Amino acid sequence: MTLTRRRLLGFCLAVLFAIAISHPCGGQAAAPQPALAQAAVPAPANPQQAYTLPPDKLAKAIALSRIRNILSIAGSIWGLAVLWLLLATRAAAGLEGWAGRVFRRRWLQGLLFFAVFLVIITLASLPLDWFGQHVSRAYGISVQSWGGWFGDQAKALGLSLLIGAPVLLLFNWIVRRWPRRYWLGAWVVTLPLLVLSIFVGPLLEPIFNKFEPLEKTNPALVQQLEKVAARTGTNIPPSRMFLMKASLKTNGLNAYVSGIGSTKRIVVWDTTAGRIPDDEVLFVFAHESGHYVLNHIPKMLAIAALGLFFVYWACAGFAAWLARRFGTRWRLGGGDGASALSSRAGFVVLLFAISLAGFLLEPASNAMSRHFEHQADVYGQEAIHGIVPDPQKTAVAAFNKLGEAWLEDPNPSPFIEFWLFSHPSVQQRANFAEHYDPWANGGHGEFFDK
Repeated sequence: MTLTRRRLLGFCLAVLFAIAISHPCGGQAAAPQPALAQAAVPAPANPQQAYTLPPDKLAKAIALSRIRNILSIAGSIWGLAVLWLLLATRAAAGLEGWAGRVFRRRWLQGLLFFAVFLVIITLASLPLDWFGQHVSRAYGISVQSWGGWFGDQAKALGLSLLIGAPVLLLFNWIVRRWPRRYWLGAWVVTLPLLVLSIFVGPLLEPIFNKFEPLEKTNPALVQQLEKVAARTGTNIPPSRMFLMKASLKTNGLNAYVSGIGSTKRIVVWDTTAGRIPDDEVLFVFAHESGHYVLNHIPKMLAIAALGLFFVYWACAGFAAWLARRFGTRWRLGGGDGASALSSRAGFVVLLFAISLAGFLLEPASNAMSRHFEHQADVYGQEAIHGIVPDPQKTAVAAFNKLGEAWLEDPNPSPFIEFWLFSHPSVQQRANFAEHYDPWANGGHGEFFDK
């Protein structure tokens, strides 16, 4: 998932921040000094590997990968530390008291508290985000001006305040209304909000990027995409196919399907259309279509629903223990652990508990994601069979172009891949694609007979 889509998902899923499952993360990568890109060139890649990089780009990819990994882990830990510091320094309690003095109505106090809280969280993560953007620019991935980047940060904060503050207020009200079983009420409310976020995602994308009908500039590509859409049954008409002006911000490549129901659409970046062959764009689109055809979205929602049930339950107990153990020191107010959590400051304890759970469960979440991504790779390669001359070469070429554009390390650490990667490594995906030919000797594919 690209940085732009990750940011959009984060804000359309304001509920996920509200319950703190997701944690702040830096940008695509962050910046070493340019000299780091001149590190010693590693030994040439194994000639049997399907994904390779020229020596100069390989050195940059390895250096950049290290920085990305450090930023990702540091961002997670820093996000937890910020929440803890807000409690340990009694800043959360002080903010609650100040909001109470500004407004008499409790719901206005809550909106003010959570709005300021979101601003604090955003400002706390800004240095890491800035460093990530600096690195992305230094390595030639981002071409966005600093004015444009800060403008996007301001827009993101605006969305966070507009959506996130009311959602946080809603969950805080649930905790206050049902102090003993609030975790169950929060779980029930979370599920429709997750579905709603997928629906509204495409409606928020134009806030950050410019779009125009794909048919206007690439009519031949639209005709080819319609063939894949017909074969996969995604039923996306040309009126829902868009070109995104990604070249204003990045040199990266991407194409994707987003939304659900009436908001479902195809998006091709202008860095992709015309820069790589149409056959490879078709493969990327077919992969994205696979997520819809194979019902990955409802499957992930079902798994998330089951997992969140137990996460909420466990975190409610852990948060109550924290409130009993540190409540007086943190000035949470209230009586026992459960009732103390109903205060604004006490709610931050719950956010910390669920943030910690999200960090610890990240490998499990990513393992599920990698499984679905591999299925989509298989589906995508089968979907273009008979549409492009050689699906194997097309898929391998697409992975090489994507990996080179984003400077993906051909040989990432197995531990890093286990903990941080939501997709299989580019090397694994390219190696699989190179050898996947189910139609050899009269066979048939897993998802398509011919």
